[in-house]
Amino acid sequence: MGREWSMMDQQPANPAAGPGAPSETPAGAVPADAQNVVAAPPLTPVARRRARPFFALRRTIPRWQAALSGVLGVAICLGAWWFVTRGEPESRLLGPTVLPSPLETFKTFPTLWFDRALTRNTLVTLKRVALGFALAALIGVPVGVLCGCFSRIAALLAPLTLVGRNIPVAALIPLTFSLFGIGELQKVMFIFIACVAFVISDTAGAIADIGGQYLDTAYTLGARRRQVVLKVLVPLALPSVFNSLRVLFGLAFGYIMLAELVKFGGEAGGLGDIIITSQRRGQREHILLVLMIIPLVALALDRLIYAVQRSQFPHRYGGAGLLWKLVCVVLHGWECLKGIFWKPADVEPLPAGPGTTAGPRP
Repeated sequence: MGREWSMMDQQPANPAAGPGAPSETPAGAVPADAQNVVAAPPLTPVARRRARPFFALRRTIPRWQAALSGVLGVAICLGAWWFVTRGEPESRLLGPTVLPSPLETFKTFPTLWFDRALTRNTLVTLKRVALGFALAALIGVPVGVLCGCFSRIAALLAPLTLVGRNIPVAALIPLTFSLFGIGELQKVMFIFIACVAFVISDTAGAIADIGGQYLDTAYTLGARRRQVVLKVLVPLALPSVFNSLRVLFGLAFGYIMLAELVKFGGEAGGLGDIIITSQRRGQREHILLVLMIIPLVALALDRLIYAVQRSQFPHRYGGAGLLWKLVCVVLHGWECLKGIFWKPADVEPLPAGPGTTAGPRP
């Protein structure tokens, strides 16, 4: 039966016409069967949004929805915290000695602010992180550029970077105590040692990811090796390097808590010292408050660095580019100043031979 239906479908519309006869429908005319088909009206923007799935893969959502989702996530966490600590202390799921309630925690904030010198300790922690990470970037970025450009240097430093990236951070505490004491130098060098291997590896990876066509173009235009490194590879890799440094700075901000386990004399111990002291005194409210303050400070710093990143690399991150324009002005002024004091060397002409003309030596 199926075969008969398929043969009937293949029959021409005019039974009297042969297989090679032309169709009776004139050119450009709409067939009779197609005239009865009604075109569906186009979807309105509201209907089009409703037709999209709520959990579409890799879908970009508006900023207000992202902000609302973040607030909802925080509200869920606070609601769960209130639920397990609601009621009288004797009838709670978790007693006050284990987890205080939100109200009990936030009521102790004035004592943390005034009695424990929260602002001064926060600034001390930021200073230690900034100094240690700046030293790691100052040394790690040039070394990473060399590793990304020259394979022999990368092979020479590969064991050190491998150990530096995989060594437990807590194991560096006694090492830095024995090498640098228990003062400020120990905390700064702890951040440096914990981060420099990551900076070298990420910088070398950013240099290695630059396509070979850029090098071929630069060599074709007559650039030297130093010019290729400084004017081609480094500028192209800088956006990725800066983004990696921004992420690693947040990692360093978490590492400093370990370095502040010990303080020297009456100096400000930082946020880590507040946590350790509160644990010894049984002040769990202050521990929770500091643990909430640390992510807020880290988020504020990340947004600040990201604003600088967008202003410096507008072609990659879509910023206004004010900082990039300022850098271009400074670099242009440096090139003009260099051209005044350093003249390019004269090019020695090639000797003219039989069948050749004299020209500059490449």
